[in-house]
Amino acid sequence: MRQLKALPVEVTLTTNGSLLAKQAAALKAAGLDRVTVSLDSLDDATFRRMNDADFPVARVLEGIEAAAQAGLGPVKVNMVVKRGVNDDGIVQMAGRWRGTGHIVRFIEFMDVGSTNGWRMDDVVPSAEVIERISARWPLEPVDPNYPGEVAERWRYKDGTGEVGVISSVTQAFCSSCTRMRLSTEGSLYTCLFSQRGHYLKGLLRAGASDDELRDEIAAVWRQRSDRYSEIRTSQTSAVKKVEMSYIGG
Repeated sequence: MRQLKALPVEVTLTTNGSLLAKQAAALKAAGLDRVTVSLDSLDDATFRRMNDADFPVARVLEGIEAAAQAGLGPVKVNMVVKRGVNDDGIVQMAGRWRGTGHIVRFIEFMDVGSTNGWRMDDVVPSAEVIERISARWPLEPVDPNYPGEVAERWRYKDGTGEVGVISSVTQAFCSSCTRMRLSTEGSLYTCLFSQRGHYLKGLLRAGASDDELRDEIAAVWRQRSDRYSEIRTSQTSAVKKVEMSYIGG
C-alpha cells in the first residue's frame, strides 16, 4: 500500500472483509483511500453458502465498522444478487445501510469465469432491484460521479443516502468502459470476461522504460474490441474465461 501511494493516484481496496477489523487502521495509516466490501447476504447461512466462506457475517460487519472508524468511509458494500438464493434479502440489505452514510451496490449475477454455474434465469435485473427497494423507500436517479462510472446511482427521496446498481447483464456498458486489470503474474486484461491477457512482465524483465510501458498499455487499450456483455448468449457464456479469483473484480 505504501508503495502504491508513492504514485499520484487514488488507491482503493475491494475485500471480503474477513481481516478488515484487524487491518483497517494499518491500511489507512499506509495510505489507503477507501474500501469496498463484498457482502452477499446478512443471513449467515446464505452468506457462507454463496461465498464458500468459513467465517461469519458478523466478522464482515465488524470490518465495515472498523473501516469507517479508521476513516476509510463511506464504505461501499457490494451484494451480488442471485434469484432464489439471496434476492429475498435485497430490501433488508438496503435497510441495513440506509442512513449510515455507506453505499450498498446491487450487482447482477454475472458469468465471470467458467465455474460459477451461471444461468440467465438466476439473474435479477437491476430494474427489479430498484423497484423492490423503491416500493419500501422511494428512490430517484442521480447523475454519475464521472464519465464511465459502472454503477447507476439512486438516492432515497427522504435524503437518507443512496444505493447503486451494476447492470452488466441487462444494460451492458462495454462502449463506455474505462477499466483494465493487471493480474498478479503480469498480464493486462481489457475486459472482466477476457479469455487471455497481454503479457507485460516480459517488458519489465527486459528493462523497458516507463514511457515504453505506457505506450504498450495505450496501444493495447486502443486496439481493444471487447463487447462480451453486449453479445452475451448461452453459447458465449459457455466459453472458458479467466476466473474472478485470478483477475480481480
